[in-house]
Amino acid sequence: MQYEVLPQIDEKVSKICLGTMTWGQQNNEREGHEQMDLALSEGVNFWDCAEMYPSPPDKDKQGDTERIIGTWFAKTQQRDKVILASKMSPMSFLRDGNSRYNAKHISSAIDGNLQRLQTDYIDVYQLHWPERQSNFFGQRGYDSEMSAQSLDDLTPFLETIQALNDEIKKGRIRAYGLSNDTAWGLMRYLWEADKNGLIAPITVQNPYSLLNRLYEVGMAEIAHRENVGLLAYSPLGFGVLSGKYLGGKKPAGARLTMYDRFQRYINEQALAATEQYAKIASDAGLDMAQMALAFVNSRPFVTSNIIGATSIEQLKSNIDSVNLTLSDDVLAAIEAV
Repeated sequence: MQYEVLPQIDEKVSKICLGTMTWGQQNNEREGHEQMDLALSEGVNFWDCAEMYPSPPDKDKQGDTERIIGTWFAKTQQRDKVILASKMSPMSFLRDGNSRYNAKHISSAIDGNLQRLQTDYIDVYQLHWPERQSNFFGQRGYDSEMSAQSLDDLTPFLETIQALNDEIKKGRIRAYGLSNDTAWGLMRYLWEADKNGLIAPITVQNPYSLLNRLYEVGMAEIAHRENVGLLAYSPLGFGVLSGKYLGGKKPAGARLTMYDRFQRYINEQALAATEQYAKIASDAGLDMAQMALAFVNSRPFVTSNIIGATSIEQLKSNIDSVNLTLSDDVLAAIEAV
């Protein structure tokens, strides 16, 4: 396994991060425990979850992913072997809609996270997506509805930062990060923290893959200049980059077969690109999914690559991508696509 150092808390985290959002939906507790056992045995010491999970969101199942992790911690007594990331999610069905990023709601959210996870601290606590309307979740355009929203109606950035700093002082979180945020949002957090002598975010969890390289446009330079690592999610584009949906296939039990809501990476252009990536992998004698993951692993602004799997076989193969170094020819072919 390869490792990167998380700034501020000076912890080495595995280049592969264990994603958990299927646990409680597509995977049961036993399967979740098996995945954690395997991941740790392979040197994967960085795990990511959220109060909202499992995904797709379901009010009746909300929090089950963290509960599964909590029962594993209780059973194995290996909490100290794991660098754990979780999130506060601003969803209307959480805490009766009390999901603003203010001190009261952040404290309440962390109470719930810690109880479900059966731990007394979270290493990296993330804000799942901004309160404000913006072009996140893979959107390119910035529309009139977004620009019409006033920041006066939202929690001030400084209040959020102060609340998270207070939680660090209490020892309930060790550091914090953002998720699904924009270049402006990240820089605003960094500026407010610096201006007020407060601890700044150390990571941002945004989508990044061969089908979504938008992070490179503005965020990658910030990651480099400001020492804020990317925790890349959806590195296989909801499984599309495994090639299993090519030719119109709908494998039983697969995410896009089960849930209609995940359409982001199966439009005409995405499928055309995926076909070309499949040919590159075939010509090079590579497993397509491992090639896609190895590309993400190789980017200098990526701290950790969040992989998810519904089977042990998938998980082992995805973890093994860390041992694959793509040739210059393969990288050039990818760049051409």
